[in-house]
Amino acid sequence: MDMLELIDRSKLPKHVAIIMDGNGRWAKERGQDRVYGHHEGVVSVREIVNTSAEIGIQYLTLYAFSAENWNRPKAEVDALMELLVNTIRKEIEELKKNNVRLHIIGDFASLPEICQKELNEAMQMTASNTGLNLILALSYSSRQEIVFAAKKIAEKVALGELKPEEINYEVFENSLYTAGFPDPELMIRTSGEYRISNYLLYQLAYAELYFTNVHWPDFRKNNLYEALLNYQQRERRFGKTSEQIQTTPHQHV
Repeated sequence: MDMLELIDRSKLPKHVAIIMDGNGRWAKERGQDRVYGHHEGVVSVREIVNTSAEIGIQYLTLYAFSAENWNRPKAEVDALMELLVNTIRKEIEELKKNNVRLHIIGDFASLPEICQKELNEAMQMTASNTGLNLILALSYSSRQEIVFAAKKIAEKVALGELKPEEINYEVFENSLYTAGFPDPELMIRTSGEYRISNYLLYQLAYAELYFTNVHWPDFRKNNLYEALLNYQQRERRFGKTSEQIQTTPHQHV
């Protein structure tokens, strides 16, 4: 039986977040440099984006480049930025064809101007698409995001636009980079590492975590199906007991 047939499409996570790890190790195992692994990782991105759109996932966030990645060797960082620009140029028509809308979260201003230009054009060109929301986390740091949100709220309080007692979850969430997006219900990390690595720390509070030893360049649609099937076998309680969940239908957050 095709693995896809085992998936209950009525119980898909609305939002899947992925840490795409293992490009460098995958390349090293093949006697290649790290940049070769990043190029091959793009193939996996394409397949997972297309598969997510086809199966009906509404939001897919990919950890493409962390704020800490700027500390990598300059040659690798430059190659990654060039790869980003070239990939966006090549994939824009595919995104439009598949009704995918592109979003960016992170410190956008820290990206090279050519990257900002290409990404802004791609976001504008897909703004009217109504299918999968593809969210790229670029120059992203969750701790930085939380500090950014705190500063934003503090400025409103200082200006008299907001009272301290009015600060609640909703106010805080609307100050994050991810304002307007639902929290991820499933987080996948490839390559056998068991860390969250400064990724969506606030948003992953109730996410199911799935770790696989598969390096990102080898991660394909069947690997995604496995993660989704694993997710569907779990009981999401949100602090309640199993008995409460069984008697009270739960609405996805």
